[in-house]
Amino acid sequence: MGKSRDLSEFERGMIVGARRAGCSISQTANLLGCSRTAVSRVYNEWCEKKKTSSDRATTGRKRLVDENGEKWIESVVEANNQVTIEEIHALYNSSGVEKPISLRTARRTLKRLGYTCLLPVDDPLTEGGANILLAADPEQLDTSSDCNRS
Repeated sequence: MGKSRDLSEFERGMIVGARRAGCSISQTANLLGCSRTAVSRVYNEWCEKKKTSSDRATTGRKRLVDENGEKWIESVVEANNQVTIEEIHALYNSSGVEKPISLRTARRTLKRLGYTCLLPVDDPLTEGGANILLAADPEQLDTSSDCNRS
């Protein structure tokens, strides 16, 4: 069986509350839509440690670009939206960070922050189709359409 998502703090609190109110493990699992194993583990953890939080978020490799680095990169992009990835990469590495990042890491960070580069693409098929449509019936070609609206 695959791993499912982590339970939120609210769901963990609901498990503890339901068990403390006298619901069985099966009743709690059915009520909240999670596995009986999850109910048992969360409640046992709460009984032993009096805590319900998951420590999974603190595992794994540390990111090279931390929160402060992301804020710095974001401020560079906001100040000049025409800046290239190479310039961002060079600026970040020359800013005195402990570990320099690669160009690929800079790209990944920008993507994670939601910055994407949409380059105009010349599509001969689309242009040809528009020209044929225009030649056939000029009234059908609506030049006021909002093609770039998201």
